[in-house]
Amino acid sequence: MPEPILEVSGLVKHYPLTQGILFKKQVGAVRAVDGVDFTLDRGETLGIVGESGCGKSTVAKMLVSLERPTAGAIRYKGEDITRLSGRALKAVRRNIQMVFQDPYTSLNPRMTVGDIIGEPYDIHPEAAPKGDRRRRVQELLDVVGLNPEYVNRYPHQFSGGQRQRIGIARGLALRPEIIVADEPVSALDVSVQAQVVNLLGRLQSEFDLSYLFIAHDLSIVRHISDRVAVMYLGRIVETGRDSEIYDHPTHPYTQALLSAVPVPDPEATGRRERIILSGDVPSPTDVPSGCRFRTRCWKARERCAMEDPLLAVPAEFRHTTGPAAHASACHFATEWATGPAV
Repeated sequence: MPEPILEVSGLVKHYPLTQGILFKKQVGAVRAVDGVDFTLDRGETLGIVGESGCGKSTVAKMLVSLERPTAGAIRYKGEDITRLSGRALKAVRRNIQMVFQDPYTSLNPRMTVGDIIGEPYDIHPEAAPKGDRRRRVQELLDVVGLNPEYVNRYPHQFSGGQRQRIGIARGLALRPEIIVADEPVSALDVSVQAQVVNLLGRLQSEFDLSYLFIAHDLSIVRHISDRVAVMYLGRIVETGRDSEIYDHPTHPYTQALLSAVPVPDPEATGRRERIILSGDVPSPTDVPSGCRFRTRCWKARERCAMEDPLLAVPAEFRHTTGPAAHASACHFATEWATGPAV
């Protein structure tokens, strides 16, 4: 089996909480990411889903070195990039680019589209000779479905969907191998979301890209992902192939999320039970003991408060092995298919 292009193990990001002005004292920590493991194969799309605040965007920032992890390893082609700095890190960052969530704030309004897309060439001048940059920028505009003559326009002259295409073009400028897409369609109209997702799918095959696609909309993730990882309160609680996650979810949190996804068939909607979770998401500064989902879970028992469940493959699903195995962080993953319904 070929080595994954990206391997994340034991990834942790804690933000210290301090008191005092002159003499600061740490009194706790925000456990934004608290031990995340996953792999990404070449040409694959891994979707990471979860509620706001679950840590998925923090994971994205660590992958592109916008944040430094508290602990853990991020291996790109076998090399731990968390240990790199200077020129070595700069070389790796060229191959892992990001598409940001908000196309209205991620583009500098004082720069032309040509300057925005060509800015990576200023940081990595070896990627394109100066005399060839305008042509390359125009080619990228054409690749993402925009008129190459728009090169001298400014961001305010474009719609939200067009701005996101500009952001995608900027992410492609250095011909990366991995694109980290952090909720790239959540700020767009529903009618435009499908267009952008289809564009990403076409670009993946055209440029041989690997995607880490982060979103809270499970229907969007299903459309583009090969595998799915569900995050809750800083950890992955279920992972597997997209068909396994959507058709046979085993973690109660995943079951609750999927019960809220709209379906086009009114009869199917009427037959489906909607799972309503009790309580609120606990604070990442005060994570529950044992299973961190137990305070909202209808399956919770005494064992759940005492023992933190590992992300593992239940016995019933052990016919699948390797990175694509259907794993769940629940002591009772195969019990009770549904929860409290309304």
